[in-house]
Formats: sequence, structure tokens, C-alpha cells
Amino acid sequence: MAKKKNMCCSSQSCGGVVYCLGFVGAVIYFISTAAGFWMGVLGVLKAIIWPVYLVYGLLKFLGL
Repeated sequence: MAKKKNMCCSSQSCGGVVYCLGFVGAVIYFISTAAGFWMGVLGVLKAIIWPVYLVYGLLKFLGL
């Protein structure tokens, strides 16, 4: 008998891929606009937490 594949696992991995692509894009953007080494380091830190600002801005826009 063939086992049924659990569809739940495949949908969870999509969020990780989207976050990873967003992270890489944010790192490239922040490093390319950095004026110095420490601004580049700060850019990497900003790239890690960019979803926080996105969700905050969306909730603020929606008035929640």
C-alpha cells in the first residue's frame, strides 16, 4: 500500500521560501545602499526583522 502524502507539510514550506527570498532581497538592498561597513552590518540586522515593520505598517494602515 502506498502512503498518503501529508499536504500540510508542503504548504508550510512555502512561507519559508517567501521569507528567504525577501530576506535575500532586503540584504542586497540594504548593503547596496550602505555608506560604510557598520551601516552594512545594520542593514543585515534590518533585513532579519523586516517582516515586523511590514506587519506593523499593515496593521496601522488598517487601523487595528
